[in-house]
Amino acid sequence: MTATTITAPISASGRVRPLAGLQQTFTMAWRSLVAVKHNPLELVDYSITPIMFVFLFTYVLGGQMAGSPEAYLKYALPGIIVQNTLFMTMYTAMALNTDLTKGVFDRLRSLPIARSAPLIGRITADLAKHLWALLLMIGLGLLLGFRVTGGFDGFLLGTLLVIVFAAAVSWSAVLIGMLAGDAEKVQAFAFTLIFPITFTSSAFVMVDTMPGWLQAWSDVNPVTHLSDAFRGLLLGGPVAEPVLWSLVWAAGIALVFYPLAMRAYRAKT
Repeated sequence: MTATTITAPISASGRVRPLAGLQQTFTMAWRSLVAVKHNPLELVDYSITPIMFVFLFTYVLGGQMAGSPEAYLKYALPGIIVQNTLFMTMYTAMALNTDLTKGVFDRLRSLPIARSAPLIGRITADLAKHLWALLLMIGLGLLLGFRVTGGFDGFLLGTLLVIVFAAAVSWSAVLIGMLAGDAEKVQAFAFTLIFPITFTSSAFVMVDTMPGWLQAWSDVNPVTHLSDAFRGLLLGGPVAEPVLWSLVWAAGIALVFYPLAMRAYRAKT
């Protein structure tokens, strides 16, 4: 009598079935989240940095920018959250680059799972961490006097919009992580790219206070659209145009970087 071996549900062509691939993706995402328990410093990065940004911008710049920290917090907190979310997408790039250099993907390739499951699972787990940081910053803002006057629906829609945008930007982070030589280069490239984009937007100051030539860029800057949309949803006000442009930018970023990232991922693994 021979023993029966049970394997993952793979089609005759050797490809994992879509439903099984989805389950494997969520399994990899869950494993990535559970791993935080063994490496709590990772969650500290997603907690301390957001808190530092809120206090730094509110109490160091608030008086100069708006006359008082409380007044500036009302304008700046949505932009601070957007900036922090974009910076944290680069954690995805650094983690993937580290896994690549350590041969983690080579070991996972021997398992009967969808080839994309480890990658998309990592992105999904990191989006959950983005959500944690966002909620932490909102909670801190409430303690400091910020009020969500746009209602609970506005808060939910704004949060969803930021996470969707982060998901799109994550594909550019994947590409950077796959192509960079090491984690230090990932960090340097991310800082060089994200820092000027966020600080030439409406995240921290109103666009009409900028020189004319800079306003022309800021008006089309995706961070401006996302900051204005998130701010409008949290505080109430006209949001149709910035929300639409945020979604257009998110779709465009995903359409450009998803195929490039997947091609680089397949080439490296």
